[in-house]
Order: sequence, then C-alpha cells, then structure tokens
Amino acid sequence: MPITYHEKERIFKIDTQRTSYIIGLADRPGYAGHVYYGARVQDAALAHLMRIHEPPYVPSQNAREKLSFMDSFPMELPAHGLGDFRGDALRVRTEGGHTALELKYVSHEITAKKEALPGLPATFGKDAQTLKILTEDALCGVQAELSYSIFADSDAVMRSLRIINCGREPVWIEKICSASFDMDDQGYELLTLHGGWAKERHISRSPVTFGFQGVSSYRGESSHQHQPFLALLGKGADQEHGEVYGLHLVYSGNFSASVYKGQYEQLRIMLGIGEEDFCWKLEPGEAFQAPEAVLVYSAEGLGRMSRTYHDLYRNHLIRSACQKKPRPVLINNWEATYFDFDEKKLYAIAKQASKAGIEMLVMDDGWFGARSSDNCALGDWYVNERKLKGGLKKLVDRVNALGMKFGIWFEPEMVSPDSDLYRAHPDWAIAIPGREAGLCRCQYVLDLSRKEIRDYVFESITRILDSANIEYVKWDMNRQLADLGSLGLPADRQGELSHRYMLAVYELQERLLKRYPKLLLENCSGGGARFDPGMLYYSPQIWCSDDTDAIERLMIQEGTALIYPLSAMGAHVSDCPNHTVGRVTPFETRGYVALAGTFGYELDITKIPAQDREMIPKQVAMYHRYHKLVAEGDYYRIASYAENHIYDCYMTVKKDRSEALLTYIQVMMQPNGHSRKICLKGLDPDKRYRVKRFCMDSGKEVSYGPKQAFYGDTLMKAGLLAETLWGDFRGVLLHITEA
Repeated sequence: MPITYHEKERIFKIDTQRTSYIIGLADRPGYAGHVYYGARVQDAALAHLMRIHEPPYVPSQNAREKLSFMDSFPMELPAHGLGDFRGDALRVRTEGGHTALELKYVSHEITAKKEALPGLPATFGKDAQTLKILTEDALCGVQAELSYSIFADSDAVMRSLRIINCGREPVWIEKICSASFDMDDQGYELLTLHGGWAKERHISRSPVTFGFQGVSSYRGESSHQHQPFLALLGKGADQEHGEVYGLHLVYSGNFSASVYKGQYEQLRIMLGIGEEDFCWKLEPGEAFQAPEAVLVYSAEGLGRMSRTYHDLYRNHLIRSACQKKPRPVLINNWEATYFDFDEKKLYAIAKQASKAGIEMLVMDDGWFGARSSDNCALGDWYVNERKLKGGLKKLVDRVNALGMKFGIWFEPEMVSPDSDLYRAHPDWAIAIPGREAGLCRCQYVLDLSRKEIRDYVFESITRILDSANIEYVKWDMNRQLADLGSLGLPADRQGELSHRYMLAVYELQERLLKRYPKLLLENCSGGGARFDPGMLYYSPQIWCSDDTDAIERLMIQEGTALIYPLSAMGAHVSDCPNHTVGRVTPFETRGYVALAGTFGYELDITKIPAQDREMIPKQVAMYHRYHKLVAEGDYYRIASYAENHIYDCYMTVKKDRSEALLTYIQVMMQPNGHSRKICLKGLDPDKRYRVKRFCMDSGKEVSYGPKQAFYGDTLMKAGLLAETLWGDFRGVLLHITEA
C-alpha cells in the first residue's frame, strides 16, 4: 500500500512511484513531526531522523528544556506561542485573547479516495489514497486535521488543513498554512516566479540565507507580481540534474510562501493563505478548510518537477470538457479595435477571419451599457444596441453562419462609479464606511461576499449567455482589493472579507459551469494576475499576459511552463509594432511562439499586410497538425533566452516517445558564427528518428539536415545543428518522428 502506518515505530509512510514522505509521532500522546521527504526509500523506521534521542530530548524526558525542544523539533504543523520561534503555520486567538496552541496526536485514518474540499478548488480523481491525522489542543478545544493525498499515476503529494472548533466559545484563526515541513539545509537555492503587469512569472533564483525569505500577495489575487509557488533547489540543480522541492497553492487570493533558515541551519518551508488582513471567526462546532497545496519532489532536476505538475494538472485538476479537445483558433478584437467598433466592423473581421480558417470571434470590452472607454459602465451588463444594431443575437447568428463560433468578454467582479449599477447601489462596492475608496482603472470592486450581489452578477451573465449562441467566455478582473470593508459582515468578521471574496468567485464560476457545462471559460486578470491552480480548476486555459510580444513571451511562457501545462497558456499572434513594447517581429515567429499555448489572434485581420494575412491559413493548419503533441506531450526545456540572451529552445515529446516537436527561436543574430549544436531530450535512445522542418511558405514539412535517420541517443548526446538564421527574431519548428 502506498500509505502505511507502522504502529510500533509510530510512523506514517506515504510512497509514490519515485518519492517517500514520512511523518513520525514523538513523545506521548505525541507531536506530529516531519521525518523525511525525498527520493523513495524502503525503510520506514526512521524516527531517529527527528533527533528525539539527543538533547534537548522530548518533554516527557526533559521537561526543563521543553522550549528548546519546541524550537528545534521538525514540526509537521508548527503552531504559535509555545516556544517554536521559527515561524508558525497556525495561529488561533481565543476569546480570552490567548494565541498559544499545543497540538497533539489524537487519531488517524487512511482511505482509498480523494475528497473534495468544500467551496474550494482541489485535485480530484480515482486510484487515490488519503491520510488524515487528527491533532488537538484540549485546553482550547481546537482540532487540526492534517490531510495528505496521492494518486497512483503521480509523484505529487497534496496537503491541506482543516480546523475544527470543538470548544464552547468562538476562536479566531489569524494565520493558517496549508503545508509546512522542516528539513536540514544543504546549500539550497530558492526559486520563485516574479514580475509585474506585462512581465509575469519571470524565474528568480537566489541562495537561501538565514532568516525569512519568500513571496506573497495581499492584493486580493495571486497577482502579476508573485506566483503562489516556491521551489528549493539542491546544489547544481538544473533542468535534468539535482534535487528540487516544489510547493504550489491551489488558491487565487492572498497567499504567503516562505522559507526560514534558523540557528541550527534547518529550513522551515510554509505555504498558505496570506495572514495580513486575514482573521476568521470560528464558532463552536464550525470548521474552516484551508486550500490545497501541491508538493512535488524531483531527483532529476526542474524538468521532472515540471512534467509532474503538468501531468497532475491535466489529469487531476482541470475539469473542463474542453481539456481533452483542440481549442478553437480564435480572433479577439481588443487590440484590433479597442472600444471603437460596431457590428459592421466586427462582422468584417469575422468574415475575413473565417476565410483564413479562424474558428471563433471573441468580442472583447466595450459592447455593453454606455461603455465607450474604461472610465464607465462596468456593471451595466446589457447590450449597447447603438453599437450592435439589431442586438447581440443578430450578430452572433451572422458569425455562426460563417461557420465560426462566438465568444464574449465580461468583467463581472467590478463596477464603475459612472454606471447605472453604482448610482443605484453605491453600497455594493467594497469600501470602508466614511472613507472614499481609491480607484484603479476608474473602478471599484463589488462585494461578492454578499449573496444578493453574487446573484445579480450571475443573473446578468446568464441573461446575456441565454440570449445567443455564445460558446466562450473571457472572465476578466482588472482591479486589486483595497479599502477592505463589507456592509455584509459584522465588525468581528471584517478580516474574513478577502477569503470570502475568493470563495464567492469560485462559487460564481462553479454555478456558471454547472449551468453551461460545454462552455469554454478563459480566466484573465489584467493579463496574468490570476494565473494560478485555483483558476485552472474552473477554466482549462488562462490568459497568460497582456504582453503579446513574441520575444517578451519567451520569458513569460518559460516561467509559466515551469509549473503549468502548455495547454493552459492563452497565447495569441498579435499585430506589430507590438502594442506593449513597440517591437517588430516576423509574423512567422509570432506564430511559432504562440503555438506553445492555446493559439489565436489579437489583431485586425482586415488591416494587416497581405503577406501576413496569407500566412494565417498555414499557421492555423500548423496548429491543428501539432496541437495534440504540444498540449499532451512531455515538456523539455533545452535553452533559455532569459539566461543566454541569444536564443530560446524547448520541445514536447509524445508519451510513447514516437514523435516530438522542437521550437528554436534565434532572438539575436551573431556575426561570424557557426551553426548551433542542440542536444534533444526525452527521446527513446534505441529508436531511430527523422528530423523535418515545418516550412511556413508551403505549409509542408521538408527534410532538415542529413536525410538519414538517427538513433535517439545520438540526437540527445551528439545533437543536431541548428542553422544560423539571417536576422533577429527568427524561428525554426522541427518535427522529429520515429523512422
């Protein structure tokens, strides 16, 4: 059995195919301690690794040094206030104002299933096992249930935490982490994904030093700036070698991810809901469920970690019926028209797009209320028939008659001060009474923690979706949460607003998908501010970034692909000069870069150069030819433009290793140079392969390099030569097939 309890040693052992996670109980009735997490081991009797047989010993043997024990024992759930000064994963305040918590083992159960988390996104699937360890502070009447789940086909370990108030008085949860564990430092590096608007998820590596390090968001969203993820990298770890520990939170709101290095050169890694502005009142008999954290250990570098996350999310997190299907190639009118459009302009774009093989028109911002700019009308979700003469259904029907699907944009969480909705219900916006709330993009945030507001939003969306054949929704969110105040919450529950808001968003999207199970939902937040596993549970794709420049996207997509499957990345070919950075790149290269994602267009097809327009049918055919391989294959990073500043290279390999697709982007041309040797990855060393290049001019594949077949080990060890391309920003797409 993958999860076992060894009663004599009081050890829990969780085994996946390649990893082991071991928990021990120390002293009696027992503190839950972290024993080991890493490559799979055969032995379970490893309680000695908790160092309980050396000073300061367990409290029952050495009561005079209990605080020293608490400050050195490798806690599986470190709580606040009893001598562990290395950072707490759980802090609870009683009605008497006390915050100390001592959690001891009560019981456990091992089940052959993976349960859903009430109100929260979480992994799911069959062939699962779950370990639950119940701990309790008898004085406070607080129980903490630690949950660990695994799937037979994955090396990931899913952790979550549930707090139950078994006492007679309310308690307030002030901090809660979904995962925490301690381990010895061995010269690890900390890897995080940082950025900002239009430059999301850039990879950052830094040495782990003494004290606290980490990332967080208190913006009411997982954010452009940081990803709810961190990884610890062993010495010399790269794509193929070295130890990697990854932790990722299945949550879309405020979070904190940290590592603490203490006096004994031990590390404490913690991941959970952000503690600032968080305080949850728990009445007697009530329970609070923390989000799920996904832990991945790799002994084979970052590449193995990436592929573990990719497979887990494709198989056990994304629920959409669209996940296993090719996504329609769409054209979005945002960068084509911004707010300046009517039904004639949209139909003209659709008509030209349909001739090029594009399969869906998405109508972006500006179709509703009096929306003529981003200064007004958010919340007024009725069709502006002065723009769309004849109404929405007429336009949708005409687009459908072209053989195209139709999609639409919403920003349902926000309201403009200049809107009918705000004039009627100014109290619906999140704000502190008596204080004028700050504006961002000239909008406020609706208080979705209130049911009547959620119902208004849901009814507004469904009224539009029911009025015409709409098959895709882009759900946007462009405003961070601040000025936190809710008229729907009493004073002692105001600290619940941020989390209740996130639960409300999840509830709305759950209701939407239950009503429209075939709907293709794409989440967006000013680009990539909500690119997180929580959103992935509801939508199979997320808009990766508002920056569509092909060269900027190399770094953005590299960081994203570190932990997310390529099928989740919203990626489009856009116009040049690029609207964000002004760069001009070849239309062909823009297509190659966008292929590492959902693929679509963000431009006015009626105005682009004829030679670019004529290339679109070939790019669409390219997408359909290779999409399944890109979406379902194993991802291998070969070279990083962010590191070498010259070229980028990655590939996807079919699960049976019968074919692969390699993308090579020469960012900067160098004079007087040789062709570049590229060593492939992921192939079967004993299979023979042929290499062909996709030729955009003809839309066909042609031989690349020598025409003979090569063994996989030759291509991976000796490599192949990537020809020097004339000019900057040039690309090559190579299809490697079994001979």
